[in-house]
Amino acid sequence: MTTNITERRLRIACDIAQEAGKHALTYFADRSRLNITDKGLQDVVSQADLETELLIRERLAAAFPDDGFFGEESEPSGLESSSGIWVVDPIDGTSCFVVGIPSWCVSIAFVRDGEIEIGVIYDPNSDELFAASLGKGAFLNGKPMSVSPASDFTGGMTGFSFSHRAKPEEIVGVLDRLLRAGGMFYRNGSGALTLAYVACGRLNAFYEPHMNSWDSSAGILLIREAGGWANDTLANNGLIEGAQVIGATKGLAEAWQKLIAEA
Repeated sequence: MTTNITERRLRIACDIAQEAGKHALTYFADRSRLNITDKGLQDVVSQADLETELLIRERLAAAFPDDGFFGEESEPSGLESSSGIWVVDPIDGTSCFVVGIPSWCVSIAFVRDGEIEIGVIYDPNSDELFAASLGKGAFLNGKPMSVSPASDFTGGMTGFSFSHRAKPEEIVGVLDRLLRAGGMFYRNGSGALTLAYVACGRLNAFYEPHMNSWDSSAGILLIREAGGWANDTLANNGLIEGAQVIGATKGLAEAWQKLIAEA
């Protein structure tokens, strides 16, 4: 029974992510329609974010009325639900979205009993759907995907993300050490999408000093199910308060954690 409901949740989450992404894409194609509001330093919200989250919330509530919901743009509900919680960012990468940079995505995760059970990230600009369920592997547009075989920093790139919730020195030191180790950095403006790129082998590792759970949860599961390593972002009330986020290939996991700790 648990397997069946998980499969149903994954299937419906994929359908909803694609529908939501295509809805947001209509605004991206005509950004003159957007009303944009500042939420803080380098943090904005548009009506596309609000409408897309409402669409996702309504679809999930119709399919799973007993599940909780925790999204970036609306009040949470049912956080104590025994059946689990949907954790959603309707548009991760809004700063890119509003200026016309095609580096944003829809992120949907399902968390139950402190475990991420489903992770779905949809990039409507490239029509790429990244999806995983706990113990069942990770897939890109229906085909199995896996992390890079990299075991050192000198080949490939490492993804970074940053927000002003953290202090600049929390990322500058890590970046400095990575470069000195022969590595190269990558940042695209969407932390969720960057995590998905680690999962499918495009990037070797990821770091952000502080990331909200709606940005990170789907990508964390994708990396784990694709054969990589990621830290426990839900520990110490991380679902509500956010957490440091670290992910890597299995071959780089130990060295990456050490480099970050020393920085």
